[in-house]
Amino acid sequence: MATGGERRRYDLLRLINENEPIGSIRLVDLMQQRGYSIKDRTIRLMLSELDEENLTEKVTGKGRRLTPAGRKELARGDVSGRLERVRERIATLTSEVTYDPAEDGGEVVVGTGRVPTDDVDEAFELLTALHESTIGPVPVAVTDEGAEGVEIAVPSSITLDGVLLSRGINARLVTAGLVEYDGSISRYIDAISGEGSTMDVVRLLVEADRTEVTAVLDDREGVLIVDKREFPLTRFEEAQDLSTATRDRLGGVLTFRRPRESGQVPIGTQGWEFASLTYGGTGETAFALLYEHGLLAEWDSLGGLQPRTNFEAAPARYERL
Repeated sequence: MATGGERRRYDLLRLINENEPIGSIRLVDLMQQRGYSIKDRTIRLMLSELDEENLTEKVTGKGRRLTPAGRKELARGDVSGRLERVRERIATLTSEVTYDPAEDGGEVVVGTGRVPTDDVDEAFELLTALHESTIGPVPVAVTDEGAEGVEIAVPSSITLDGVLLSRGINARLVTAGLVEYDGSISRYIDAISGEGSTMDVVRLLVEADRTEVTAVLDDREGVLIVDKREFPLTRFEEAQDLSTATRDRLGGVLTFRRPRESGQVPIGTQGWEFASLTYGGTGETAFALLYEHGLLAEWDSLGGLQPRTNFEAAPARYERL
């Protein structure tokens, strides 16, 4: 775990990276906005140390910027800082979900991605096929159309956490990973547990080419990204009803387990007081599919919130392009 001094150091490197070239006075303001009680003299001493380590360099009359070594250090280090930002992002988005599956209205958490113009038809043909599979429906919103392509949004699995939380059901994410899927989830084949499961494992697993969504469209056994959550057993029926209704409206794959029930448990055993659900959202699945075919110019698994009214079934939205 990073110490306070290490966290401050990486925050300073990150601010330089985001605002370079930048002077010490502006850095003092930005650090204070982040909650640090820090003076200009301290910042100047820290910058001198970073210069000596060849992590920053002076830009005459403008301040500091990162060196290539500084960028590598920023990417390599600050693991706890990056983890905390992802954790905070997930918690914030979860708390802001207003989606109600009974009304099929409210705001949902989305993943977003940009598809180059020349690839739009192929992308929507794949999304239509996914919509018509056992993983569907696949609601899609087009959030931007430009010369370089279209930006699409698809509901994220984090939406389900928000739906449960809005009913007072606190679902704790305990495992994220990969499952074999052949019309239903058969077993976990890889997992990241504990604190690590709050990292952006979606991007990690997708860009490592670990998914096999295309196989599902070919009526073969595929590999999907899912999350396992635990929630109080006393809320089992309510959580099951809400989760099933959400899956029916927004798509994805879903299973439930009561305590000590036989089945594939990825890591450890759950206590008698908790049941679990495993859910793979359409957003994670859809972007994994598009990535498998090289159709994403850029993408973000946690792209913010959007109203449900912005979305249409993939085939219907394709017809209006």
